Amino acid sequence: MTARLVFLGRLEDIAGAAELAVAPGPLEKVLAALDPALAVELLGERVRMALNGALLGGNEAVVLAPGDELAFLPPVSGG
Repeated sequence: MTARLVFLGRLEDIAGAAELAVAPGPLEKVLAALDPALAVELLGERVRMALNGALLGGNEAVVLAPGDELAFLPPVSGG
């Protein structure tokens, strides 16, 4: 079974897809398997993450389990 990365907003454009199935494991290992340019964007200080619908504070060590969904939320601007 796999885990899913979900890309929202401009991150979807950078990733080239709305989501990506990945092998479960530590986030560092998951990101190391991605295109380096995408990984850099995902680690941007203003990008938030939500694991299975719960926003993460940024300090947690993320380890994806089978069936998990990790969403990357870019900063939003409005007017």
